[in-house]
Amino acid sequence: MAVRKHSSEYKESSIRVLKGLEPVKQRPGMYTLTDHPLHIVQEVLDNASDEILAGYGDAITLTLGADGTVTVEDNGRGIPTGIHPTEGVPTIELVFTQLHAGGKFDKADGGAYTFSGGLHGVGVSVTNALSTSMHVTVWREGRQFDIGFADGFVVEPLTDMPSPRAKSRTGTRVTCRPDPKYFDSPVIPEAQLVRLLKSKAVLMPGCLVTYRNEKNGNEQTWQYKGGLREYLTAEMAEPLLVSPFEAKGIADETTEGFAAGEGAEWVVAWTEMGPLARESYVNLIPTPAGGTHEAGLREGLFGAMKAFMEAHGLMSKGIKLLPEDVFARASFVLSAKALDPQFQGQTKEKLTSRDVLRLVSNFVRPQFEFWLNDHLEEGKKLAELVVRQAQQRQRQGQKVEKKRGTSVAVLPGKLTDCESTDIERNEIFLVEGDSAGGTAKKGRDKEFQAILPLRGKVLNTWEVDSDRIYGSQVIHDIAVALGVDPHTIDSDTDLKGLRYGKICILADADVDGSHIQVLLLTLFYRHFPQLIAQGHVFIAQPPLFRVDVPKNGKKPAKKLYCADDAELKRTLAKLAKEGLTLEKLNISRFKGLGEMSEEQLSEAAFHPDTRHLLPVTLGDLEKAMTDSVMNLLMGKGEATGRRNWMELHGHDVQLDV
Repeated sequence: MAVRKHSSEYKESSIRVLKGLEPVKQRPGMYTLTDHPLHIVQEVLDNASDEILAGYGDAITLTLGADGTVTVEDNGRGIPTGIHPTEGVPTIELVFTQLHAGGKFDKADGGAYTFSGGLHGVGVSVTNALSTSMHVTVWREGRQFDIGFADGFVVEPLTDMPSPRAKSRTGTRVTCRPDPKYFDSPVIPEAQLVRLLKSKAVLMPGCLVTYRNEKNGNEQTWQYKGGLREYLTAEMAEPLLVSPFEAKGIADETTEGFAAGEGAEWVVAWTEMGPLARESYVNLIPTPAGGTHEAGLREGLFGAMKAFMEAHGLMSKGIKLLPEDVFARASFVLSAKALDPQFQGQTKEKLTSRDVLRLVSNFVRPQFEFWLNDHLEEGKKLAELVVRQAQQRQRQGQKVEKKRGTSVAVLPGKLTDCESTDIERNEIFLVEGDSAGGTAKKGRDKEFQAILPLRGKVLNTWEVDSDRIYGSQVIHDIAVALGVDPHTIDSDTDLKGLRYGKICILADADVDGSHIQVLLLTLFYRHFPQLIAQGHVFIAQPPLFRVDVPKNGKKPAKKLYCADDAELKRTLAKLAKEGLTLEKLNISRFKGLGEMSEEQLSEAAFHPDTRHLLPVTLGDLEKAMTDSVMNLLMGKGEATGRRNWMELHGHDVQLDV
């Protein structure tokens, strides 16, 4: 038999450590959008905007040079240039050459920025890494400082000279030349850039934003005093059904659960037809993929609209109102301010901060309810539009008829079913234990979420024939509730009887909960594999930590739940800003779902915009290999194999006691 020769050895020197900005150059798509250089230019623009947002400037100028360079200049404080106390290099050099370096991380005593566009820490260092050249000029303390870079490295060390400007004239100017090799197209789309600059002017009333294009001579300036309403209505082609709803809400020192200054401003307009205009921002950062701030706007509008319609007898018989009915024909501009915004990915296109949903919703609902009652006739016209949207949705939903048994006895007695007939929207939660199941029933959205508490131990069905699994009452109840019979991956199963689009396993965040997850996943993989193959099975991740916060001034004591270590860290940082030290807090590793209130469980496990839901897939491994691993883990006669496996991999396990 021929011996296969490998092209190279795998040894200590094979391990390469990427330093500085090398990771960005190796995998630019992990740090920015690579369609064109607009996003890396936006990183520079966002830094200038943060200075304006912090109240230290009132002008931004962006110039597209004839030579392919992009220059952004502001009249803020200017980037610090002195030697950094721990790194031993000029601070300005650190900002442009190191990932995760910036003034937005400093939250002690307010820090340099109270509100800024996220804390991912990659910012302008990514711009520098993906540019052939960059030159930075800073004016501060009556001095002018210059530094130059090429391919992310310093090529012109920092220089210092008296400023030709007045001492009071401070600011930063950044000129970069994006490297075409990192982008599909080297051309920055002018229309998108102009829209971005215009939105900055709208979101920062009083700030003068200037755009110059030396290639085509295009020059524009914007300076808005009012802002959002004027901007939105200019974007809409169709006539408005009612006058726009414009308002804002900002937290103060007495607002429970939020830092002073957090809040949002918004304008919403409704049309009966035509395209919708929707834009949202967090600390001036565009979020084209939306997120929890948009979810808060939707919830606030829905809650107010529903209360208004019920109070004035405008609800139509047989109509079940949903948030999308109010939101379906709504155009909006939403600008939120959050102390520590968390985004999905480095490009910051979607906000994921759970508390921002409550922040926005709590401000929107009472103000919209007041607006509706203050504009009674317009409120009634809007209610008519909402009813029409609900009727249209229900007519479409009737195309999919929900399967029900001929008698109540068909479905398990412990199942608390949902009201909706939309199979694709419906969800069922398989919940560990009766006590947690009781809380889950109160915390769920009964419109489309069903609860099936699992009493007792789930049977290990790996070596049980399909015709015998119904001997377990728990498995019988699961199968009947789902409306699907056992099958194999190769069988011609169409899942016509399936009653829920999402099947969610919700167990405690401890070893017992993990065991139940494994047993249920074994059941689905072995006897209901098409549910996994067609993307119907999910694992709900309950929070791992509970933080008991004592009474703090006028703010009452409260319990906060954190999904993971990262959220715990963010929560502690936020509490520290409120004056609460670690010694005053009681942090415990969360174990049981039954410990949570219905409101907390609703936010952590049930609300689509704030929960952590992991999809279960079959993956790319061959079925024979997967079966081999499952047999090792779940087979009754594999005790010796499991022991050997645990001895081999035991050091990788994190102890949970």
